[in-house]
Amino acid sequence: MQTKSNLLKKFRIILCRTSHPGNIGSSARALKTMGFSRLYLVKPNNFPSAEASSLASGADDVLRDAIVVESLEDALIGVNFTIGFTARKRELTQPHENIRLTATNILPVAEKNEVALLFGNEKNGLSNDEIKHCQKLSFIDANKDYSSLNLSQAVQIVCHEIRMMTDLYLHNDITKVIPAKYVSHNVLNSFFDHLESVLDQIGFLKKIQAERLMQRLRLLFNRSNLDKDEVNILRGILSEIQKKL
Repeated sequence: MQTKSNLLKKFRIILCRTSHPGNIGSSARALKTMGFSRLYLVKPNNFPSAEASSLASGADDVLRDAIVVESLEDALIGVNFTIGFTARKRELTQPHENIRLTATNILPVAEKNEVALLFGNEKNGLSNDEIKHCQKLSFIDANKDYSSLNLSQAVQIVCHEIRMMTDLYLHNDITKVIPAKYVSHNVLNSFFDHLESVLDQIGFLKKIQAERLMQRLRLLFNRSNLDKDEVNILRGILSEIQKKL
């Protein structure tokens, strides 16, 4: 039987390029108070840090077990579904929905999949290069005249919303339509590399803006939530094209 603790363990919280170590400590505290424990740090400016430990205020185990990596790709290894948190809708964007709706919809996905909750730098938020790895974008419905949230506050709100919806989900107050296990991020990334290579071989990338095209193709396939068999079919097609070339 699925428990709240087990379901929350399917989530990893990823902080990208954090500027201030105090925000890392405060975020660790926010995680622990909501029952989350898995913290990933992508290229933090200053960590480990005494300031982070001080503001963790008892969540030293979360800081101790935090996984520090040099790239977002490394932080997403083994992840099947990534949600990015951003206040503004982008020009090329994934579905962008309120955190409460996101919290409701993500729990069935977490039954069979590893989920990443992705937060950007304090000053600039998520970059377009980071957003391209997300299947979905979400936002906190703050005061539009003053919507600035501290990083750890944003983490606290997101984790709280998911925790509250977990109770409803486990008590069958949320419809359980459990999707299949999605392909992992590293497998999907290999597919995108393969696709880009074939498009380059046939000269298609040279005719248009290559980087922009690949962003749009990532969005298209990310919306599809591909499973392993579907990726294998697509890569088989690409391999046959390469043979003919």
